[in-house]
Order: sequence, then C-alpha cells, then structure tokens
Amino acid sequence: MVFLGAIAALAAMTVISAAMGYAAPALLPKAMTHYAGVALFAYFGQQLLREGLSAEHGVSDELEETEEELAQQKGSDIEGGDEVEVKVKPTFLEKFFGEVFMKVFMLTFVAEWGDRSQIATIALAAVKDPYGVTVGGVLGHSLCTAMAVIGGRMLASSISEKTMLLLGGVVFMVFALLDLYKGPE
Repeated sequence: MVFLGAIAALAAMTVISAAMGYAAPALLPKAMTHYAGVALFAYFGQQLLREGLSAEHGVSDELEETEEELAQQKGSDIEGGDEVEVKVKPTFLEKFFGEVFMKVFMLTFVAEWGDRSQIATIALAAVKDPYGVTVGGVLGHSLCTAMAVIGGRMLASSISEKTMLLLGGVVFMVFALLDLYKGPE
C-alpha cells in the first residue's frame, strides 16, 4: 500500500507537470521555454553540487529525523501512562483505497509539489515529447519508489547524502549542457 500510494501520487504529479510543460510553449516562445529549462537544470545542478560539497559523508539527516518523529509519535500516543485512543471516521476515499494508501498519497503529493523533479518535468515537457516525459517520469519514480520501499533503510544507511547530492547535481548539469548544445528545436 505504501508503494501504491507513493507511486500514484508521483504519477499524478508527473501528469500534471507534463501538462503544464506542454502548455508553456503555447504561452511563451519556444526558444524562451528552452533556455528557461536549460537555466533551471543548471541552477538545480549547481544547487545540488553546492549542497553535496558542504554535506558530510554520513548517513542522511532525513533518515534520522524521520526515525525521531516516528518515535515521538509513538510516545505521544500514551499520556500519563494511559493509552489515549482517538477514533476518526474514515473518509470515502480512505474506505475505498485504504487509510495507508491515502495517507501516503497525500503526504507524497504535497511533499513533491514544487520540488526539483516537478520543475524538471515541466521544463522537459516544454521542449520534449510530453508523452515520453510522462512515461519516463513515472517509470523513474516507480523505480526509485520501489527501491525506497524495499530497501529504504538499507540504502539510506549505506549511501551517503553527499554522494546522492553530488550525483544529482552532475545529472542536472549534464541535462543543462546537452540541452544547451542541442539548442531550441
């Protein structure tokens, strides 16, 4: 259910982003959307490289923060030694899809709104085939989400945040250079 909720949210976000990117050239000149995409890729690349160079080689702080939050939530369920049980009536969507699916869907959808992958999807769909961008985006998100669900803790504890930031920065810079070299179509 975690995987299905996350990938459904990411797929919805990818479709929305590709549609926005597809509409952008109708509102702006093609060359402008192309160079705006190049600028965004370069900006995201340098941001990730700067973050990666200043990061430590240790485990991701995000993993530690998440584990602390989960421990606090478990602790907050018990007040004064007595368990407090709060019953909330499930919504129609929670009844239909399940509570876990809906929580993961909503958390993922909100967390991804306005992030680098959404902006990159918009930029790519503005200058490339939006259908290919959508399929590639959904497949890429599926692969990453599957790895996170299956081996999230293992990956987070064995791959440093610094390595991931630097790798992401290089990928964005390569996209920027390739698009700059190719020029607007």
